[in-house]
Amino acid sequence: MRIRELPSPNHDARPDGTTVDMLILHYTGMRSGAEAVARLRDPVARVSSHYVVEEDGTVFRLVPEDRRAWHAGVSHWRGHELLNGRSIGIEIVNPGHEWGYRPFPALQMAAVCDLCLGILARHPIPARNVVAHSDVAPDRKEDPGELFDWEGLARNGVGLWPEVEGEAGGDPRALLGAIGYRADLPLPVLLRAFQRHWRPGRVDGIADAETLARLHAVASLLD
Repeated sequence: MRIRELPSPNHDARPDGTTVDMLILHYTGMRSGAEAVARLRDPVARVSSHYVVEEDGTVFRLVPEDRRAWHAGVSHWRGHELLNGRSIGIEIVNPGHEWGYRPFPALQMAAVCDLCLGILARHPIPARNVVAHSDVAPDRKEDPGELFDWEGLARNGVGLWPEVEGEAGGDPRALLGAIGYRADLPLPVLLRAFQRHWRPGRVDGIADAETLARLHAVASLLD
């Protein structure tokens, strides 16, 4: 994979002794990729990511993987907070829900998959820690959203995708907490984040039978 270098000044040292064990995927949520890259390289903005993947599959590296990029903000996953120090962040060019959310092109998804596989080969990141920005900040973020092909990535070795068989009951909040979500947030907020990732056909924040079955299926993959 060819990666073009576009250094951003927006990074700092990872905390001493920190292991990179998370991969967080975002969409840019701006009108163009060029606009997003400019912001991620603007020292006034104080935001960045390690990589940006354009719609045509072009990959830009903004921050070296051994440095902390500023992409996740206030965040939580599996009991850990402020995840920038332990994660690698990829921004995927898409206007997002504000500017005309649309499907991610095949060339872009292929590049995302190849980039992720390379990162996973270099760092001890378990499949359960390949997550969306909306997973780690469900009360603030929606990206990369319900049109992102998480299932396709998982089938190629990036992240998790459950095989759902039959129905299941149980406490949805407890299941969400077991998966990794910050369980003290309002339940509909957490369910919408879960659905965007693992039940994209219906993002309504309701724990219906299929959502419960998928919650159980994802949680069972973590045992």
